[in-house]
Amino acid sequence: MNYLAHIFLSGDDIQVQIGNFIGDFVKGNQPDNYPERIRKGILMHRRIDHFTDHHRVVKETKALLRPVFGRYSGIITDMYFDYLLAVSFSKYSPDRSLSKLARRFNFHVLLNYYRLPQRVRRFIFHFTSSNRLVRYATIEGLHESLSIMSRYKTAAINPDLSIRFLMENRKELENKFHQFFPELIAYAEELRNSDNI
Repeated sequence: MNYLAHIFLSGDDIQVQIGNFIGDFVKGNQPDNYPERIRKGILMHRRIDHFTDHHRVVKETKALLRPVFGRYSGIITDMYFDYLLAVSFSKYSPDRSLSKLARRFNFHVLLNYYRLPQRVRRFIFHFTSSNRLVRYATIEGLHESLSIMSRYKTAAINPDLSIRFLMENRKELENKFHQFFPELIAYAEELRNSDNI
């Protein structure tokens, strides 16, 4: 899963949200250097990624993408699923809008700038000022995110091809997302309520 899903799955605890958001950038035993709630978010991030990577529906989705995207099928799946979460946000969050979640998160992540890993500090102002979380709900916003990844992560990601594939296979991708995501929500709720993380 990508940024939006990790933040959403953290519940309302802003410190857990920040930890879940930075999870990819905190390696090894570095979570021990963070306050308890941020640490919990980082560890949740790892568990969510493990659950996702081993889920039958996600494996099926990656297999659908692999002939076109090869070893980047996992990255593209994550991006598609964040987009599909954003466009159906009210289904999974009837009491809190995407824009409200984004405003609250953007405000607090900047307040916690000094706690962010260096790599996150490099992009967080652009991330918040461009309202990246809300932009996930549009094809243009998804294209922008894919373009950023192709510039800064790997040129092998082709934004135009990714959008075309999404449009051609949208119904099947939506079905897979909606099969999978309720199970991930239930798993994340267990993690939030656990004292062993």
